[in-house]
Amino acid sequence: MFQIEYKFREEDLLHFNEQRIKTDQILQQSIRRNSLFVPGVMLIIGLFYYIYYADMLTAAYVAILAVIWSFVSPYVMKLDMRRQILEKYTEVEKKSMFGSYKLSIEPDYLLEKSPSGKHQMPWYDLVRVEYVEKYVHIYIDLNTALIIPVETMISGDLEKFSEQVEDMIDRLG
Repeated sequence: MFQIEYKFREEDLLHFNEQRIKTDQILQQSIRRNSLFVPGVMLIIGLFYYIYYADMLTAAYVAILAVIWSFVSPYVMKLDMRRQILEKYTEVEKKSMFGSYKLSIEPDYLLEKSPSGKHQMPWYDLVRVEYVEKYVHIYIDLNTALIIPVETMISGDLEKFSEQVEDMIDRLG
């Protein structure tokens, strides 16, 4: 029986959601559009001020703001998305989500002991195991995963554990 223990933190949840955002084509198009369309409109306004009013100073200010916006807006959007993700959860939910987790491989299911209690996840319900930058994600469905950060491992061999989970999903899933 393989078992691991680790701590799950707020930054781990944010990392998982940021990874999902990076792979979401529609959201990436929206970010690109925001960082190009708004500055483009601002540059047209600046050009209007320069041509119609012959106001070089205002046109320069608007152009500088447009360039700054094109570089800063993706970071502002990222901070806003982080805020929105954290606002989805109440303090009670956060308390039951963050903390120490133990995962055990059982013959019929993956057993999770977390701050919210014990949960048995049958192998046929699990989708896949994914390795991302210093994290292992065990997907429960297409949008939900157990997030295991490498740096907060308390006990167990994560590499052997995740290989065994993959084998169990392949065999019994």
